[in-house]
Amino acid sequence: MAQMSSSRPYLVRALYEWILDNDCTPYVLVNAHYPNTSVPESFVEAGQIVLNLAPSAIRHLEMDNDKICFDGRFGGVAQQVWIPAQAIMAIYARENGQGMVFEVDPAPAPPPPEKDSKLADSGKSDKKPARPALKVVK
Repeated sequence: MAQMSSSRPYLVRALYEWILDNDCTPYVLVNAHYPNTSVPESFVEAGQIVLNLAPSAIRHLEMDNDKICFDGRFGGVAQQVWIPAQAIMAIYARENGQGMVFEVDPAPAPPPPEKDSKLADSGKSDKKPARPALKVVK
């Protein structure tokens, strides 16, 4: 069976439209420390930030399968916000709390260091490098 892409960005877009259609204010809860997330750090609390996505509060909203980005003003200072789809923890209506909470995705792990470079860094090696083996082929 082929692996399917994440449903999160699709659900976020659908719930965003649903919240607006019901004359409510869409808020998103974001993991502010997720890689490649760009949010105003001075408003981050406990690694999270709540953002108002109402059309009257932001400009140039772009939502796709990878990210949400927009221009906003925070404390009177214009800033572009960039949120990877997997950093979105919830979307809900401010007025009544209706919406959806998503499972917290762990941040992608950095690639493991290569063993050769690790040994070179430490200056030690437990094993001697294997000698090449040759076979006579007739």
